[in-house]
Amino acid sequence: MKTFDELFAELKGKVAAGDPESATVAAVRRGVHSVGKKVVEEAAESWMAAEHEGPDRAAEEISQLLYQAQVLMLAAGLELDDVYKHL
Repeated sequence: MKTFDELFAELKGKVAAGDPESATVAAVRRGVHSVGKKVVEEAAESWMAAEHEGPDRAAEEISQLLYQAQVLMLAAGLELDDVYKHL
């Protein structure tokens, strides 16, 4: 189990290392537009799972949404503090 901050540090490390086998690195390289579409997709899937599939499926989909949101942050050059200052 990871915290939001731990996941961000892990993903940031992967992007910094530039591993060509990493799906995260590939997504960041595709850019904000591509990642943004995934965020929208995962948000819809999270909503549908919460509405129709129960708590376990909702939690699974929300975890994917959080991952994609962090990938979007990396693609946009944002840090956690950039987001936290708006919470």
